[in-house]
Amino acid sequence: MYSKRKIIHIDMDAFFASIEQKDNCSLKGKPLIVGGSPQSRGVVAACSYEARRFGIHSAMPCAKAARLCPGAIFVRPRMSRYKEISLKIMEIFHLYTPLVEPLSLDEAYLDVTVNNSNNPSATLLAEKIRRHIFRELQLTASAGVSFNKFLAKVASDINKPNGITTIPPDKALEFLASLPIRKFHGVGKATERKMHQLGITTGYELRQWREDQLIRHFGKYGSFFHDIVRGIDNRPVEPQRIRKSIGCETTLATDTDDIGTINAILADLAEELDHSLGKRRIGGYNLTLKVRYLDFITISRSITVKTPLFTSADILPLLPTLLHATAAGSRKIRLLGLSLSKLVDEKSLPRQLKLPFTAGICGRSVEECG
Repeated sequence: MYSKRKIIHIDMDAFFASIEQKDNCSLKGKPLIVGGSPQSRGVVAACSYEARRFGIHSAMPCAKAARLCPGAIFVRPRMSRYKEISLKIMEIFHLYTPLVEPLSLDEAYLDVTVNNSNNPSATLLAEKIRRHIFRELQLTASAGVSFNKFLAKVASDINKPNGITTIPPDKALEFLASLPIRKFHGVGKATERKMHQLGITTGYELRQWREDQLIRHFGKYGSFFHDIVRGIDNRPVEPQRIRKSIGCETTLATDTDDIGTINAILADLAEELDHSLGKRRIGGYNLTLKVRYLDFITISRSITVKTPLFTSADILPLLPTLLHATAAGSRKIRLLGLSLSKLVDEKSLPRQLKLPFTAGICGRSVEECG
């Protein structure tokens, strides 16, 4: 019934915070928060497990985190350092298999069905990789092992931190039946509420629904939910992941409803996006504006164009339309963001020569060529 693939999902434990504790021994064992100052409007980028015991989590306002844990130590993120360590971790993964699909700086899928060690046990291989990471970098990782990506990812979260969980094919249905619905990939808070309203709180209850019923309530995700609760996930591990979007955002120093200020901030974001696009030589067909209001309600407004956007000059004319579809000017805003999706490589597009031509094919003027 199930595939014979062997998939490992490895997730580093409290990655940013663990690197800070590794680089500064005085921070070990302390409630550590990587993010902005508690006096600022920044948010928590990451936190140590010592800080998590106080209810602190990523994306929480730093001011709130400081109230929950007055003794917390705040440090600024060092993204260049995190990327440096991430590259070393990915190098370790590639020593065992070429089929490595990074999901972020601190996690990846590995297909070890065929592997460089000729090790038939994915569980033993996952344990070997975790030990290798700790030996080289003094950082711990958690791993999930199964026959598909969904189960491997769920498994890696079960024995965190510094643990490993294997879900073999003969245990998959039993495991999925007992899994709380919030643990299913693709089930966010809104979907969880909707499922609870329908009487779906576990995998077992989800499995009682037919595919057409799930599609009626959840659209295209209905088929996904129908399959994964039955252990069906045929997505391959893709070493060359295609970037789906690129963007930037900023938390405002002061909440504002002033349109002039908002437009100026968006212009800066457009320039930042321009720089990122130019560096990668890509563009996109879909532009999205993200707005977070003073009460933390977040909305997005998108527009799709026929010609890809490559520069700020392409992006800026579209912003008034997107902004008009929000409550900017009447509600105070605390965060703004811009992103492009439906990306396209600049080199893949045909180019048209600019007119007028100064010379004909024969090297003479157009008029002379006749």
